[in-house]
Amino acid sequence: MSVDIIVVLCFLLLIYLLLVGQYISSIFLSVGLIGIFMLGGMQQLNGFLQSDSFAQVASFSLTTIPLYILMAELIMGTKIVEDLYGLAFRISKGRKGPLGVITIVIGGLLGSVSGSSSATSASMAKITLPELRKRGFSDTFSGAIVAVAGSLSSIIPPSVMIIIYGVAARISIGELFIGSLVPGILMIIVFSIILLLYLKFTGEGKVHEVDIPEDNTPTSRYIIAIFMGALMAISIFGGIFAGIFTPTEAGAVGAFLAFIMALIMKKVNFEYIKTALSETTKITVMTIFIIIGASLFGRFISLSLIPRKIINLLEPLQSTPYLIIIILLIFYFILFMFIDNIAVLLMTVPIVMPITETLDVDPLWFGVMVLVSCTIGLITPPVGTNVFIVGSTTGISIEGIFKITFVFSIITTIVVVGLLIIFPELITWLPSIMSK
Repeated sequence: MSVDIIVVLCFLLLIYLLLVGQYISSIFLSVGLIGIFMLGGMQQLNGFLQSDSFAQVASFSLTTIPLYILMAELIMGTKIVEDLYGLAFRISKGRKGPLGVITIVIGGLLGSVSGSSSATSASMAKITLPELRKRGFSDTFSGAIVAVAGSLSSIIPPSVMIIIYGVAARISIGELFIGSLVPGILMIIVFSIILLLYLKFTGEGKVHEVDIPEDNTPTSRYIIAIFMGALMAISIFGGIFAGIFTPTEAGAVGAFLAFIMALIMKKVNFEYIKTALSETTKITVMTIFIIIGASLFGRFISLSLIPRKIINLLEPLQSTPYLIIIILLIFYFILFMFIDNIAVLLMTVPIVMPITETLDVDPLWFGVMVLVSCTIGLITPPVGTNVFIVGSTTGISIEGIFKITFVFSIITTIVVVGLLIIFPELITWLPSIMSK
């Protein structure tokens, strides 16, 4: 059987398994095993199974994942999200703009350490949607805000997505963290401006009389949450930028500070620690299984020579590398609409990286651009996965949510992607001056 037929059959199997809803780790493992066996035989398959699986998960870079996830779980256990909504409502005196903006910011912060936009959107739908409804937002607009906020999980450091991309593409995780800071902040600002303009020019912005429970939260709790949050951000990003911490050490410092915050807030007990550790273990193990499956899938891609064939196919366009880059970003944009973000990265990096190396494209700039495409693709119709997750979790009309998120995706694509292409220094400048 020819190599081309084997590749086609394996990709048809991949699509079928995706459609029937199999776990992405099982899909990568199955397709990788079958593909390697059909191309190289049992001897080659045994060699990869004995060496690759362990080598991939024994990477020191992956130790950052459980630390940042633990930090997120410790923070979530303190219930400060509800407190932040109460604080925002008191400051805004019932105006919807600040509440919508803080939802977007919270979504970016929570998503950055969860690693999965799907998990972030589902969690935020349960936590923040009731808060938005209580304060007079319509169901469809509340759902749209949650979907948009959850999509930021890909680009806001210290994102698990960034870590996984760095490991898969063999790029410095510290440089990716610092390089994605400006684009991440830019996306939050653009999303917030779109939200405020939407509130201003539609009836959604009217302040309604709503029955808000009396806020008895002590001011000291707000002060602790804000101070410790700022301290964590400064410690992580400042430490990495100044060369004081590696990304792994920064994750450990962040988790330690989150635990100190929980102690000060008197939230630490057996159940709190048990929940944080068990959730961290579940998410970490899931990620490790995906990486093991993706490593075998990547070996199958290498054996099939797909990257070399694509490079040969694109040879007539190599005189215009930016055209190829735009084609690749559109390709990613479409994939992120249909498939979970971690799966897309691990599935495509073995194919795409040899192409970008041939074009002599800065891998740091391209990696951040891929993560921006991920953020936008997750909220774009017809199959923006975040919108479907929010709709299915809450029962809100998916069509209604899409009408709003489509506005966000179009404007963000024009503004953010345009700026990052015209001014690549927005990504590359900070990593170029950071201490190594």
